[in-house]
Amino acid sequence: MTGSLDGIRILDLTAVLLGPYATQVLGDMGADVIKVEAPDGDITRQIGPMRNPGMGPVYINANRSKRSIAINLKSPEGQKALLKIAEGADVFVHNMRPSAMARLGLTYEDIVKVNPQIVYAGAFGYSQKGPYANWPAYDDLIQGISTLPTLIARAGDGKPRYVPTALADRVTGLWLVNAILAALLSKGRTGKGQKIDIPMFETMAAFVLNDHFGGLSFEPPLDKGGYPRQLSPNRRPYQTKDGYICTLIYTDKHWRSFFAAIGKADVLEKDPRFASVGKRVQHIDEIYAEVSDILLTRTTDEWMELLKKADIPVTPMHDMESIRHDPHLLATGFFEDEAHPTEGKLTRMRVAGDWTGTQPASTRHAPNLGEHSVEILREAGYADQDIKKLQADHIISTPAESEPPKPAKAIAEV
Repeated sequence: MTGSLDGIRILDLTAVLLGPYATQVLGDMGADVIKVEAPDGDITRQIGPMRNPGMGPVYINANRSKRSIAINLKSPEGQKALLKIAEGADVFVHNMRPSAMARLGLTYEDIVKVNPQIVYAGAFGYSQKGPYANWPAYDDLIQGISTLPTLIARAGDGKPRYVPTALADRVTGLWLVNAILAALLSKGRTGKGQKIDIPMFETMAAFVLNDHFGGLSFEPPLDKGGYPRQLSPNRRPYQTKDGYICTLIYTDKHWRSFFAAIGKADVLEKDPRFASVGKRVQHIDEIYAEVSDILLTRTTDEWMELLKKADIPVTPMHDMESIRHDPHLLATGFFEDEAHPTEGKLTRMRVAGDWTGTQPASTRHAPNLGEHSVEILREAGYADQDIKKLQADHIISTPAESEPPKPAKAIAEV
């Protein structure tokens, strides 16, 4: 099945998580993604347990559906080679500070000289129109400046913490995907490319404040912000007699069904705290505390059966081991086996969603560093003798120039 982005070539100068996650999504949609790496590779190659150097799971899980070229962009020859490759690209995407791109000679103005119709997308910490324009940014920093740790502190023990996943990187990465797709759609209609800046801070600030701006949305403010239900310290998985369960009793119908199921059908009429959504939000801490006490009286299986019968939203609470055996994920084929040529048998996650015509799916294994350097330069018009000179001058590298990875068969024998 042909992907939606079949025929689109993306020159990918991103690293770590934000950009690689976004370009992996585009690669899964069928784009030819050329991952441009420094000679020492994307830093995420070194994170986590691995069978071969440079092939850690964080890298593998964000870089499938791509080809890799390892090139020294700090050299004039490397910059020249990249500009040659850029001539045949539809999209140029990076997640470096614009000042760093200027030092490399790879700004929008530089790229548009060789490819006037390019879509040039940059994702970095802050808008270039403000005083933070040149500040470095990582997920932790953006979580902090966009208020997430203070919200966690308000909802918990008063100590600020980061969300234990790269939330800012992933959210901004998805917005980067949306922006690139919209720019490609516009280019298809007008024939014109454009430059796009996607700042992490502003993206995450909007993402968080959509829920929590609250009374600050008004002038003068009606409160100090924050969505009480989400900030309730009792908003968490409920403990049962033998484990935990996740349920959200939310609408009037849910509450009536819940109390009827436990033999207290008249609560909504007798207790004004439950009379409406507004009243429940006002008393959310005590309501959640009471529900917590009730759910301690039965086992997880008993509550699952009762709440499903009452048509109340409920799920089990997974950990990292149990989710691998979730019956729904198994039935939908979410976890897929992959036979990687150097890393052996892997488990990967299927692209979410079902399409009737252009189903996104992994198109390539996560590449070894510089695995496609020669192939990509040949496509750009380089002769073999010129490629060999670039190798000899250490402008590009290939896996053969370092210790070769163990093949899959050898891994299986270890």
